[in-house]
Amino acid sequence: MALFAITRYLGDDNTEEQSNKADAILKKLQANAEARRKRRGIGTWNTPQDNSKKKLSSEKDQVKNDLTPKSGEKIKIGKKSKLKECDETGYADSDNEVIPKKKRKGKFDKEEKTSCENNNSLQAIAQGSESSKLGSNADTTTKELKFRGKAKSVTSGDEEEQEIEDLELGDNGQKADETEVMGDTQEGAHEYGGFTVLGDYKSKQTERVSRVLPDWLSSPNVIASDLKQKTTLVSEFKGLDPDIHLNLKENKIDYFFPVQMQVIPEILDTVRYGFVLGRAGFRPPDICVSAPTGSGKTLAFVLPIIQALKSRVLCRIRAMVVLPVRDLAVQVFKVFLQYTKGTNLKVGMIVGQKQFSVEQHALVRQRVGGLESKVDIVVATPGRLVDHINKTPGFSLTDLRFLVIDEADRIMEHVKQDWLSHVENAVFSGGRTAPSSLNVYNSCKHHMPLQKLLFSATLSQNPEKLQQLNLFQPKLFTSVVDGGSLPRPLESEGEGNKDDQVTDRLSGPGGEVKGQFVGKYTTPLGLKEYTVEVEAFEKPLVILHFLHNLQYRHVLCFTNSVESTHRLYHLIRLFGGINVAEITAKLQASRRSKVLKKFQNGSIDILICSDAMARGMDIDDVQYVISYDPPPYIKTYIHRVGRTARAGKEGTALSLLQKKEFHHFKTMTKEAGKTYIEKFKVHSKEMEGLLEKYQAALQQLQQVFMRERFEQR
Repeated sequence: MALFAITRYLGDDNTEEQSNKADAILKKLQANAEARRKRRGIGTWNTPQDNSKKKLSSEKDQVKNDLTPKSGEKIKIGKKSKLKECDETGYADSDNEVIPKKKRKGKFDKEEKTSCENNNSLQAIAQGSESSKLGSNADTTTKELKFRGKAKSVTSGDEEEQEIEDLELGDNGQKADETEVMGDTQEGAHEYGGFTVLGDYKSKQTERVSRVLPDWLSSPNVIASDLKQKTTLVSEFKGLDPDIHLNLKENKIDYFFPVQMQVIPEILDTVRYGFVLGRAGFRPPDICVSAPTGSGKTLAFVLPIIQALKSRVLCRIRAMVVLPVRDLAVQVFKVFLQYTKGTNLKVGMIVGQKQFSVEQHALVRQRVGGLESKVDIVVATPGRLVDHINKTPGFSLTDLRFLVIDEADRIMEHVKQDWLSHVENAVFSGGRTAPSSLNVYNSCKHHMPLQKLLFSATLSQNPEKLQQLNLFQPKLFTSVVDGGSLPRPLESEGEGNKDDQVTDRLSGPGGEVKGQFVGKYTTPLGLKEYTVEVEAFEKPLVILHFLHNLQYRHVLCFTNSVESTHRLYHLIRLFGGINVAEITAKLQASRRSKVLKKFQNGSIDILICSDAMARGMDIDDVQYVISYDPPPYIKTYIHRVGRTARAGKEGTALSLLQKKEFHHFKTMTKEAGKTYIEKFKVHSKEMEGLLEKYQAALQQLQQVFMRERFEQR
């Protein structure tokens, strides 16, 4: 095969030249092989034909000698048989000389092993036939047995066991192992027998990589989650101007919550020397706040922004608040209007609630020198904001100083729409350059910093997602601590014990406040949480039991779909005796605001809504939150139950769960550090009085749906 390959390779040369070259190459290969054999001490080179002839001659002579017994001697296979001789000493030559066995590798080992097996097989056959001819000893029987690929004759039990042991043991009395033939099994590449062995690397257990967060995430400034700790009066709070104190008094705010006590001074410190240059010309750090719902996060950024901008001379857009949904934007817009009274600051809102041309007219006006802004503070949603950046002439963000991102975890989902890059490109344009490294050259330039303020009850701890916001040396303020350190709530513990536990948990050695931001979420301490085990068909009846038998009022009920909301609304309305209303994403904004006002005034007993209401909406005096359908995610649950127990008040949250849904619910709430939630039991006997009227309402419900379908056609 090698000669054929060489001939093909040599090309168009004549046949004689090809043959000469092939012979020369073959001789050279044989010489190299012979040299390697001499170095290994194997001996002279024999062709495969010579080896086979030599083996066949040796086998014939061996069989002939074995078939010739001595006088008076019985044929018996002892411990030192030819089989063992071949194993221990080597292979037999034609002249009955035993050639010492040497360890070889590869092809040579296979040839020697085959030779020994052939010899052993012939010996066993010859000896078996001879003993059958003689038949001198009837008690001695011969059997042919293959043991590890070799034939053995067995005479008695003791000799059989000894024979097996002799075969299994090597020259040194140890068991022969294939690893001896293969040489050293040391780990890694090494030399053996003139060859480089790549080695067999032992498998090692992979060490688990511990999670390492950035310093600002792993060591945040911890905020007390107990809103009842009203330690600072508004009148004693330093840093705010008298007109802001007056507005706070008019809105009946006498105390600052913990999140406001820490975040407001931090923002005011960055504008100590004016909002244009920042703190002594240095770029201020961005601020992230993660605190429970209803803890006063909105006021924590509204007051310092008004304090910083109230002394401005020209009207420019210097602060912008971006929110994920329209309802939240309207709510924040109203808060700004309340606290800008008595100042020259103007607030605008662009959320798509009005026509685009009307919003343009409210943002920009025509002057002799050109277009100029009519507002100082803008409250917007991401999509509408990008539209005005691209299509509204004179809508300039080159003077923007504060960029507030409320409900930041939800906003990060809209980063894929590239709204943030549009805002940053609009800010750093018209001669305003993006900040760069601090050096002598850049320190001589005038740079107005752009400070980002992030607020959310469920702020993500994923550095990769936060990196999309391009934060600069951020500082984190959070009431979120390690869930593993939270004690299991007991029914016997009072509110005083809970306060002591929180104080111990937040205080480190020497009274220093420390914390860990590990993705856990907290809820207000005034919130009581329960689970109710029910079947799917019993859920409407349980809601009616809460309303009629237990007299629940000011109830906010959440479902997972618009259809479930609409069906439950009609069922409670047809049952009678309860003022009920519904809010879904399909409802117009004007009608939605009217329904919310009625609910806050107490005209509506239960408000049924989808998760569109679950995030950020501030509704006064919600006493009960019922999850008619289980929340799919932990963030949804946190925002649902956060509609009650706001501003230090108390509230109750109940989740209606089927038996199969408890496992997912418990696994989900563990992410918030809630290892135990008490069960609220509802007995079927308590609902028997409602069954007759409930069945009548179900029959009427079918007629209502048929009428609605007919009207839609």
